[in-house]
Amino acid sequence: MEDSLELPQKRERLQPKKADFRMRAHCNPLSDSNWPFPISPSHIDWSLFFEQNDHIYCNTIEHPLYFSTIKLPPPSQPVEIADVGCGYGGLLFALSKIMPRTRMLGMEIRNKVTNYVAQKIWASRIETNEFWNIGVLRANAMKQITNYFPKSSLTKLFFCFPDPHFKKSVHRRRIVHRNLLSEYAYVLKSGGKIYAITDVLQLHEWHLDQFKQHPLYKEVPQEEIEADPCVTAMINETEEGKKVERNKGKKYYCVYQRI
Repeated sequence: MEDSLELPQKRERLQPKKADFRMRAHCNPLSDSNWPFPISPSHIDWSLFFEQNDHIYCNTIEHPLYFSTIKLPPPSQPVEIADVGCGYGGLLFALSKIMPRTRMLGMEIRNKVTNYVAQKIWASRIETNEFWNIGVLRANAMKQITNYFPKSSLTKLFFCFPDPHFKKSVHRRRIVHRNLLSEYAYVLKSGGKIYAITDVLQLHEWHLDQFKQHPLYKEVPQEEIEADPCVTAMINETEEGKKVERNKGKKYYCVYQRI
């Protein structure tokens, strides 16, 4: 009797399904945060996010991470780029290809979405042995950005398709606000850049007005913007950007530099 042929085993799916992690598009950033966050940047062990581990850490309900209660030595390779409100991580993965030796962090306020990005990073690392320079965590950057990054540590900050908060009574919830720009200036290096993009013209005009009112920023020349591969990634690689493209909408963006 001939030996029966073994059928090839079906490969286990590692990549997460976005449908399993859906939740509403926006939430109130001014509500109290009920998840753990560090008391200072020196209380974070960044090796948990970027070095080879069996799990991906992102301090959400499904992936709890209790930050250290003691100060840790500074990391040998600090985080240099933050994508605030990273959504489903499209920009992070695109930037990882552009700057594979630069550590960058996605910050997302929604727990399910953060878990999706964490699982996608973990699966992509296993499949490709790449993307070791990107991480994600659940955070409210409007309240806690200085808890994560030391003074003058970041080279780039991204704000892609943030909630417009159309009503005047909730404009204080907008992530690009002249009061918050001082916080961002604190964590940015001199010469560091803020990138902002939206499909809402009214919000874009607000962004321009907030930057122009602030004494610590200057507009990046258009020719420099056009030559920046990060701008191309911001326009084309985010999930919201692709959605706007499918709907034949317009995208408005600006880049400002820390003086």
